[in-house]
Amino acid sequence: MLFYSFFKTLVGQAVTVELKNDMAITGVLVSVDQFLNIKLENIKVVDEERFPHMLAVKNCFIRGSVVRYVQLPAQSVDTALLQDAARRERQQPAQGGRK
Repeated sequence: MLFYSFFKTLVGQAVTVELKNDMAITGVLVSVDQFLNIKLENIKVVDEERFPHMLAVKNCFIRGSVVRYVQLPAQSVDTALLQDAARRERQQPAQGGRK
């Protein structure tokens, strides 16, 4: 849930999403869900020569399982806050699971 909460704070900002098929897409983050599915608007493919079929696409929905990396604007990342949240999440006892 840590990454989901963090990505929700980035809605409206430009991000670059690199997919497992080596395509990189830059666009404005519109939404993200708990599965880390991402919706982008005003997209541009980083390597247009390799993926010319994407030139006409303006908006896209990216399934979370095909994402390799998400590049964020440096000014948007508060590393101290992320480290603190990760520490707190690790200290919480596991919820749910099998009985």
